[in-house]
Amino acid sequence: MKISKRLIKCAFIIILSVISLNVFAQKDDFIESLNHQNHWVDSVFKKMNRRKKIAQLFFVRAHTNKGLAYEDSVAKVISDEQIGGLVFFQGGPVRQANLINRYQKLVNVPLLIAMDGEWGIGMRLDSTVSYPYQMTLGAVQDNKLIYKMGQEVAYDFKRLGMQMNFGPDMDINNNPNNPVINYRSFGDNKYNVAAKGIAYMKGMQDAGLLTTAKHFPGHGDTNVDSHLDLPLLPFTRQRLDSLEEYPFREAIKAGISGVMIAHMDIPALDSTKKLPSTLSRKIVTGVLKDSLDFKGLIVSDAMEMKAVTRYFPKGEADVKAFLAGNDVIELSENSELAIKLIRKVVRRDQISEAEFNARVKKILAAKYWAGLNKYEEVSTDNLVRDLNRPATAELVQQLSDAAVTLLKGTGTSLQMDALQRTAIVSIGVDKPTVFQQEMARAYPISNLFTVGKDAPESELKALLQTLQQFSQVYISINDTRLRPTSKLDYSNTVKNFISSVAANNKAVITVFANAYTIAGLPGIEKCGALLACYQMTDDLQRAAVKVITRQMKPEGRLPVTVNSLFTTGLGLRL
Repeated sequence: MKISKRLIKCAFIIILSVISLNVFAQKDDFIESLNHQNHWVDSVFKKMNRRKKIAQLFFVRAHTNKGLAYEDSVAKVISDEQIGGLVFFQGGPVRQANLINRYQKLVNVPLLIAMDGEWGIGMRLDSTVSYPYQMTLGAVQDNKLIYKMGQEVAYDFKRLGMQMNFGPDMDINNNPNNPVINYRSFGDNKYNVAAKGIAYMKGMQDAGLLTTAKHFPGHGDTNVDSHLDLPLLPFTRQRLDSLEEYPFREAIKAGISGVMIAHMDIPALDSTKKLPSTLSRKIVTGVLKDSLDFKGLIVSDAMEMKAVTRYFPKGEADVKAFLAGNDVIELSENSELAIKLIRKVVRRDQISEAEFNARVKKILAAKYWAGLNKYEEVSTDNLVRDLNRPATAELVQQLSDAAVTLLKGTGTSLQMDALQRTAIVSIGVDKPTVFQQEMARAYPISNLFTVGKDAPESELKALLQTLQQFSQVYISINDTRLRPTSKLDYSNTVKNFISSVAANNKAVITVFANAYTIAGLPGIEKCGALLACYQMTDDLQRAAVKVITRQMKPEGRLPVTVNSLFTTGLGLRL
């Protein structure tokens, strides 16, 4: 029987496709990869002396906005100490790509490059995209969008020559006054936090990026910023197991590659006075490694933070973090001194050789998994364009659309008569907003007003009288701060003005600020309709207008409890 060449060619293509699919399917995730012998890891490890092995555990700070002298000082640390990695902070993408290329030439083993990118690289870099804050994403009901965001974030990291994101934040923010987590959390519902954190993590890891759930065992119910002092977590072991640890436990089951330890005093887990959890072997090894069976990278929170340095200065903190079981010691105050001190600890057998070797090999395995065994320079050709893709902008708008939450109102109270005289007022700003501009297109017989956050009482009284001449009023409350905390930085006079306007049930109020701020605006619930939009971005302002003008239904649900009127999960449907 004759077989045609075309049939043979088709069969060959099918076989190749199956082979490539199997190769892709057999690619281990990072945790699975640790179960297999890795010849590259073994080869690199054998060539290192003890000091260089210890240096692999250290990740130091890097910036591209601090000038050449600073960049040179970091280069000297990298060259002299042959450290394991870098954590990049503020700067610009092209400058960072060039600096990464320069720094990678200084080491024998490629550096693992990390960044805090909870809402993408725009969290740190100019000329790049910022996705919505995690609190905003907590309102989104379609977790597939958050998975997709993870994939896009991974692309940006890898395009810039980075291999690890210190995210997602998987703290449950059940303290509205939390000064350090707050809007960085997906909310106060442990199931929602876990589901969204895992969706984000899986998107990143499936696209080849190492991730880090933080801040274990949970930094959400604190009222102290660990950058400034040591927070106390005074809860029982039962409470911690059932609430704070839940998202981390689920993320570990889902295969997360890394976990970052918080700096907190947790007597229920370790009764040692003033001992940060980062430095506690009972917590790092006893709870995370042994009880929760976590096999991935354990990353300390920044060792330069006051929660640590205030109580353990001069390298003592780094030694304790090492002995506690951390694999990555992040942002040591003095890595050269710390490496010397840890060499003494290893020499005195204060840690078993097997544990020490395993932790160094884990760092090397992460580098292998991320592709650093075949390191290539970062290309700066079309870099800014690649990091600002049309598909990215479209996804940011989709996420913003999905987050808009209707807390009060109906279709009729939202979309008032377009042919009536309409006042469109933006508060907390000094120039017209995107919200006003978009609304003015839908309401052609309108006047725009802006109210500064410290507007004088005389101006506000006059505006109240003016607004009485309008049939309907749309108000936007805007927080222009980079860190939108739980309380607006408005004067009491401006807050009273908002209450007075809300008393008119023909007023529709949209809050482009932290949802918790609603609690600090008594009387706002009297308005005709109320929308929560979580932060002030152009995309969310456009999304709110789509809901008001009935081009789109509100799909978001409140991710936190604001007060007794507006509780977690609230989200009216039209």
